Amino acid sequence: MNLSIHPADLAIVIGYLGCVLAFGLWVGRGTHSTVDYFLGGRSLPWWAVLLSIVATETSTVTFLSIPGVAFAQQGDFRFLQITFGYIIGRMLVSAVFLPLYFRGEPFTCYEVLERRFGIASRRVTSALFLVTRNVSDALRLFLTALALQQAIGLELWVCVVGLGIITIGYTYFGGVKSVVWNDCIQFVVYMIGAAATLWVIVSALPGGMTQLLDYGQTEGKFRLLDFDFSLTKGTMTFWSGLVGGMFLTMATHGTDQLMVQRYLVAKSQRGATVALLLSGFIVCLQFTLFLFIGAGLACFFEAFPPETLFTNADKDRVLAYFVVHHLGTGLVGLTLAAILAAAMSTLSSSLNSSATALINDIYLPLRPQELSHAQQLRLSRIASAGFGVLQIAIALISYQLFGADKSIVASVLKIAGFALGPMLGLYFLAVFAPRVQQRAALLGFVAGTGVLSWLAMGTALYWPWYAAVGSVATFLCGLFFSMVFSESQEQQET
Repeated sequence: MNLSIHPADLAIVIGYLGCVLAFGLWVGRGTHSTVDYFLGGRSLPWWAVLLSIVATETSTVTFLSIPGVAFAQQGDFRFLQITFGYIIGRMLVSAVFLPLYFRGEPFTCYEVLERRFGIASRRVTSALFLVTRNVSDALRLFLTALALQQAIGLELWVCVVGLGIITIGYTYFGGVKSVVWNDCIQFVVYMIGAAATLWVIVSALPGGMTQLLDYGQTEGKFRLLDFDFSLTKGTMTFWSGLVGGMFLTMATHGTDQLMVQRYLVAKSQRGATVALLLSGFIVCLQFTLFLFIGAGLACFFEAFPPETLFTNADKDRVLAYFVVHHLGTGLVGLTLAAILAAAMSTLSSSLNSSATALINDIYLPLRPQELSHAQQLRLSRIASAGFGVLQIAIALISYQLFGADKSIVASVLKIAGFALGPMLGLYFLAVFAPRVQQRAALLGFVAGTGVLSWLAMGTALYWPWYAAVGSVATFLCGLFFSMVFSESQEQQET
């Protein structure tokens, strides 16, 4: 094992991981029921929910890849346009979906579909969530471990198993309270790490911030708006960001248990609404910082070229390279801890939300007899650990199948995300089409997924449009099947 970082930095990383685990265990004390374990007793303040939302949707892939967008040749700030849609989408989620989730005391967002359509809808959508969430987050664990391996020289399996076990540990004992409060810490850590990285870049440039701003203006790095109407342009436009980002956010933040569970832990619907709305603006500021780091890295490596020049294919590893080779002792450990924080916030949320869906949507409704609170809590903890082991296994298998080829993993992640748009369309049918029944809605979901898969595989449709196309196709197909079934029933009756 050939470590490539200073022992002091390694000690910081290990110390951070140990503190996260210890804090999670401490926060989780006094958890006595599944309401505590999955929903934190519905008692958490809005600002903690806010930071948890932002940290959960910020993975290591986000932390490392967004700077690469601005770093790349002809890269700029146009990616930031998607946050315009993020903000609008959150407004619509707070108006349309949050009132549904605070009607009664649901554990998962899929209970809403049962109330509207029937138990089959709840089970199908919950099972789909479990499959896509655990596959995609296992691949994110793999990519995080790959970045960590390249940064510090540990064996990949050590990185995968180590990250997985620590995340399982504090999620198993602490439940959602541990997840949310650790998310708050992890948000602060990775933002400090990002700010420290930018500060080192600017300090190292002979001309400081003035040089960076001049470079950005000259190279077009700060270009923000692009009003091209193309659906297939391979870079973000205002319309793909606004419309595509709006539908994408309504899908991810309105119909995905990973995010919906954040709202359900809040003290009130008002607190959840404030947290959700503010999170859009925080993400916009966060992405701005990440993109600015990318522009700074481009300026830095033009002033101080590395022995082997980076290409566009290397853009996702530029930040990790800079951290290891150009930050001073101490800052390297802090920034690596920030990278791990971004990963663990997403992974811990995934484990807890997966256990919530499995126990409440699938297992308990199928049992003929009720379980005691203690039995439910024990099963919930076992489920959290089980999903952690599953994600570790998938990550290790992915390494055997793909090696270090990130392009294949990115393609698999894209496929795993196909269900988000059709899932949103299913909720649109539930809310806006009261005459559509379960059979038509589920067939519409299948058809909408097929339409989206065909377009994604067979055309050059840019990925931000996937959720919009999938949701609209599902909604229209559901209406069509509903009309077909209604006509068939009328003919039978006559």
